[in-house]
Amino acid sequence: MAIPFVYVVRNLWTRRLTTLLTAGGLALVVFVFATVLMLDAGLKRTLVTTGEYDNVVVIRKGSETEIQSGIPRDQARVVETHAAVAIGADGKPLASKETVVLISLLRRGDARPSNVVIRGTSSIGLGLRPQVQIRQGRMFRPGTSEIIVGSSIAARFDAATLGGRLAFAQREWNVVGVFDAGGSGFDSEVWGDVDQLMQAFRRTGYSSMVVRLAASELFDRFRADIDADPRLSNESKRERIFYADQSKALSTFINVLGMALSIIFSIGAMIGAMITMYASVAHRVGEIGTLRALGFKRRAILGAFLVEAVLLGLVGGAAGLALASFMQYASFSTVNFQTFADLSFQFVLTPAIAVQALVFALVMGLVGGFLPAIRASRLSIVDALRAM
Repeated sequence: MAIPFVYVVRNLWTRRLTTLLTAGGLALVVFVFATVLMLDAGLKRTLVTTGEYDNVVVIRKGSETEIQSGIPRDQARVVETHAAVAIGADGKPLASKETVVLISLLRRGDARPSNVVIRGTSSIGLGLRPQVQIRQGRMFRPGTSEIIVGSSIAARFDAATLGGRLAFAQREWNVVGVFDAGGSGFDSEVWGDVDQLMQAFRRTGYSSMVVRLAASELFDRFRADIDADPRLSNESKRERIFYADQSKALSTFINVLGMALSIIFSIGAMIGAMITMYASVAHRVGEIGTLRALGFKRRAILGAFLVEAVLLGLVGGAAGLALASFMQYASFSTVNFQTFADLSFQFVLTPAIAVQALVFALVMGLVGGFLPAIRASRLSIVDALRAM
């Protein structure tokens, strides 16, 4: 015979102050745990959505990022004339030859310098990224010292607003537009005319190329041809895969640090839950003896206390998850360890993260309540009744 569930709930309500304090400790741990997962999910979503599936990034062999890469002009011409590259309505290949460099800008408010990606591109490059839309102003004109800035850059850096002027590479550049890249990594970049930027930074070759495939299934052929061509020293990746790879180092750091903190805090929370449950057992010795005298077996007592501990975990988990959900309205910026550039992204709460956080809370509650439940189930009827 099992002890009614209502009895367990009423016991928690009777000790509501202790219940709230214990659940609060569990909630803080769940908040940290969920926030770390949300941060990692936001980072991955930002970088994965940066790429289009049918776009291919071509960089120099051995390079992990565009900043490290270099493609000579003659090799760029060979790549763009490959049969797998799509042809636009104007009869030109849908290939964007780009240069990527880092500059330092001052953050708004605290005047701290941060590295920002400057991307030299063209109208073709903008067309290959449909998620990038000009929200204020206009597109830069080819052959001029005009630039457009991502929405994250405009929000966080001095002079990087519509009508502003940025000084770098021994020139002043006019900000003529602000673009929105749908929360992707491009929001943390500044774009300008590739030829003008190459001249300003004294570059003779490109950093990378982005090409649109005529058909998605041509990727393997394109990659094999680029790899085998003796005239080239390049390799190719689908754009989405390329940018997803950029998150690996930072993602690993976030997960290792976050999980370490979560484990340390969870140990404290489980000890707190254990103390609470032991106190509950100590105050309810007579009550436990009465239940045993009424015919409830040891396993029923054990089950009741375990359910009580699990409910504590569930309350704490739900509260922690509710607090973590508000982090979706905040943005976070840090240095991407692979590109050394400032990257802005948001916390993202997914159903999978919600389930993981609740399971984590339930496990903490169960572990914290296990020994006290064993203690309660082992009390003898005679000793328990004598304590009344």
